[in-house]
Amino acid sequence: MNPIRIAMWSGPRNISTAMMRAFENRSDTSVLDEPFYAAYLAATGIDHPMRAETLASQPADWWEVEQWVLGPVPGGRPIFYQKHMTHHVLADFGRSWMDVFRNAFLIRAPEDVLASYAAKRALVTLADIGFVQQCELFQRECDRLGRAPPVIDAADVLADPRAALSALCAALKIPFDARMLSWPAGRRASDGAWAPAWYDAVERSTGFAAPRARPAAALSGELAAIADLARPHYEHLAKFKLRSGGD
Repeated sequence: MNPIRIAMWSGPRNISTAMMRAFENRSDTSVLDEPFYAAYLAATGIDHPMRAETLASQPADWWEVEQWVLGPVPGGRPIFYQKHMTHHVLADFGRSWMDVFRNAFLIRAPEDVLASYAAKRALVTLADIGFVQQCELFQRECDRLGRAPPVIDAADVLADPRAALSALCAALKIPFDARMLSWPAGRRASDGAWAPAWYDAVERSTGFAAPRARPAAALSGELAAIADLARPHYEHLAKFKLRSGGD
């Protein structure tokens, strides 16, 4: 039987690693962490924390990455969950491989994304946080399916993980597993080479954190301007987000 391949599309700082932890804690699932990261860095020349380590750890040619994501599932498990950053799949990278996957979209309010991202990198652009690219990939999947693919909001996951993940699993046509709600703290062999720069909080976690109120005036003028540009893309996808009762 062919494995179920799930691609979860988000931008950075979007509880995406915690979501990967949730799926990895299932006994039927293997995970893959941002397989296009090195190809993105190589193609753009952009400087990211642990750039050299990332380039050394993965294929830097998008075609090789395509073969990887379509290849054997580690451990031979029936579900292969892949965490993908929307901005990593550049316009000239092939995308036909997506058609083999059950694609889902993880969204988060741009103010929350930017407040977290700016703590890791001093310079931030709209392209760095993936909102425009996420909207483009979402529309591609809508056109392919003739309907909206699953969309899940990070705020809903944090507010009620069981309800949100149950709705997500139903939309992906896989059974919900309560083991998705908690996991052991620590680093994983499946974590990308960049984990020491980005994953400190999730390495301490044992489940989804409780939602926190956004502090007033948390963004500077420049970050606020980027948030304003990102918000229409977030709001478009938010129209399609899953409710606790399913899609």
